Amino acid sequence: MVFGRLFTTPSGHRPDLPNRRSRQAVKIGAALLLAGVVAACQGDEFSAGPNKAKLPVSASLKRKMTDLDMSLTSPIMVRIFKEESELEVWKQTRDGKYKLLDEFEICKWSGKLGPKFKEGDRQAPEGFYEITPALMNPNSSYHLAFNLGYPNTYDRAHGRTGSHLMVHGACSSRGCYAMTDEQVQDIYSLARDSFKGGQRSFQVQAFPFRMTPENMARHRNSPHMEYWQMLKTGYDHFEVAKVPPQISVCEKKYVFDAVPLVEGVPFRASGKCPEYQVSPRIASVVAAKRKRDNEKYQQLAARLDAREERQKRWEERSNKLAEVLGGGEDGEVTETAATDAAPATPAEQPQQTAEAAPEATKRPGAAVENAYAAQDQSGGGSAVGSFFKRWVPFGPKASDEGAGIGPITTEIVPAAKPE
Repeated sequence: MVFGRLFTTPSGHRPDLPNRRSRQAVKIGAALLLAGVVAACQGDEFSAGPNKAKLPVSASLKRKMTDLDMSLTSPIMVRIFKEESELEVWKQTRDGKYKLLDEFEICKWSGKLGPKFKEGDRQAPEGFYEITPALMNPNSSYHLAFNLGYPNTYDRAHGRTGSHLMVHGACSSRGCYAMTDEQVQDIYSLARDSFKGGQRSFQVQAFPFRMTPENMARHRNSPHMEYWQMLKTGYDHFEVAKVPPQISVCEKKYVFDAVPLVEGVPFRASGKCPEYQVSPRIASVVAAKRKRDNEKYQQLAARLDAREERQKRWEERSNKLAEVLGGGEDGEVTETAATDAAPATPAEQPQQTAEAAPEATKRPGAAVENAYAAQDQSGGGSAVGSFFKRWVPFGPKASDEGAGIGPITTEIVPAAKPE
């Protein structure tokens, strides 16, 4: 009916289509239009319409903000933990401290634990990022999104490359942190409202895991441990102060809450760090926390190392025992094969011996060599294997060894001298 109206004249009469080609063109156009409608529905499951970037935060989060004494437009901070697949939104209360507002399960993130190094490695970044209003994307193909700003100053100082690394919806990731559309709707709205309240940028702290002594000990052998220890310093600053730390980069490393002693001296990412200080109150509390964490880390690491060493010794002993027992089994196979190859009747034995005798006279040492080889095969391998065969209470008995093989003669019959 819709397409019928499109081809109706102003007088209300529908003209006949000129030919078959025109009718086919109409059908193709209808199919394309329908396909476009279906594709649009699939591309944005959380259908919020064209005003999705302006929708208010959900009612449940509003109630939480009221309970936690937060204003709708107070500043926020985001923490991401890869291993736990969690994204936290922290929000400033009226006393100036930050409290955890909500925790979202990350739908998908790509890569593995560790920082992103280069374009195309499909690694989700780790580090400290500042999100400004310019990095917000209300027209994202993945419902709503904000760019992490990768590479940041630290990343560029290390020559790392990449682009378009985001937190977005649609639950699809190629180096990003992907949420569901409904989740990113709330996260985006919280960020938007914080900008309305005057926050110039909000911080995203992306970690491989929660930086606890237990997790650090579990991953102590990772090649990224030195980098993670640096990230943990920033993690600790927030844990003790409950205020996002001030991030600076110098000598190609992060420094936190650092204030230059000489006013106006900047931090240069690849340059030497200027003389600076950290608030004595924060520095002392962070130092105490790091001491406690380090003591616990050392204890846990020692236990894990001891456990791994015991496991390693057990595996080595098991492998040696398996080799010994495996050698005995090989010996049994050799004996069986020798028994099966023995002459079927005694009448055939003289003929075989007579045929073999001339060969032995050609190589005087051959008979001795063959006798030694046969004895080695019937013995089932090494002396250790023989010992286990006699004393281990399973497998063939010592008295059964060589049951299918007769006595071996090592005597060489000399050829007759010419007369």
